[in-house]
Amino acid sequence: MAPRSSPLKGQIEPERQCSLDIHGQTVCYGLYRSRRRTIGLSVDHRGLRVGAPLGAALRDIESLLREHGQWVLDKLAHWQAQRAAATLVDGSRFPWLGQPLQLLLPDGLTRSRWGAAELQLAVPAGKAIEPVLRRVLQQRARSLFLARLEIHAARLGVPTPPLFLSSARTRWGSCNSKGEIRLSWRLGHFPLALIDYVVIHELAHLKEMNHGPRFWAIVERLYPDWRWARAELQRQASGLPPL
Repeated sequence: MAPRSSPLKGQIEPERQCSLDIHGQTVCYGLYRSRRRTIGLSVDHRGLRVGAPLGAALRDIESLLREHGQWVLDKLAHWQAQRAAATLVDGSRFPWLGQPLQLLLPDGLTRSRWGAAELQLAVPAGKAIEPVLRRVLQQRARSLFLARLEIHAARLGVPTPPLFLSSARTRWGSCNSKGEIRLSWRLGHFPLALIDYVVIHELAHLKEMNHGPRFWAIVERLYPDWRWARAELQRQASGLPPL
């Protein structure tokens, strides 16, 4: 079986969202089964999709993905670079908190301004739009994440932990042995319900530094619909803007 980048055909079951660690990176992919005889891989603007025979074991699918792991990562990086090449202009729209946000670039603006459904971005003369926009979004995300950490830490009965931001596109959060939590600022693109799931997931690691039954019991107590949120997070991840 050779990887390919063309669309896969013959789907007869609903696509299932999955994830797998490949060379230290969490890769989300859509898995569907059909009457095909072999496992096929496809990478395009939607991300990674895997077509498998009806009886193929998940361990065999994951083994094949790891075998072609570098090819998968290279193809995903290629599509991310293409998306990142898209030019942001006055009037561009992208999701923020799960809702469309319009980017406005008024002349002479000295300070960026947030509205209900728009962001007026102050771009200094001679500066590119993208880095200025990322910085403003990171600041907004940090304030939001701190507020959600404070709320849910109180529910868990622990002090609000130190927060650090990352720019990861697949690993949305982490918690280390020092009790420090790191969240990707790109979570700000998602609805608040999904942000809260990631926040609660990482806070639960302050009690259980693993993914065992006691860990998931903590998550479920604070977020009963965590299974839905985890699947929805994977589903929406492929639609992130190229910022």
